[in-house]
Amino acid sequence: MNHDHTTGHSEAANASGGSRKLIGAVIMLALIGAFFLLREHWSHIAGYWPYLLLLACPLMHLFHGHGGHGSHEGDSSKK
Repeated sequence: MNHDHTTGHSEAANASGGSRKLIGAVIMLALIGAFFLLREHWSHIAGYWPYLLLLACPLMHLFHGHGGHGSHEGDSSKK
């Protein structure tokens, strides 16, 4: 009843390491492609920056956590 469990772990570690390398390579290729796409079409994209900035304001308001304001109940001691 002597079972060797170390071989299964090393194979799983090698498989996850290979998939991490593949994911990293795909992400790098996507970033390089996005860079060249933006570089070629920058004149078209630059015209939309004011609208994107205005759109970012309500989106930041909606998705920003409102828990960081603190409690207003304990402010009576500061009066």
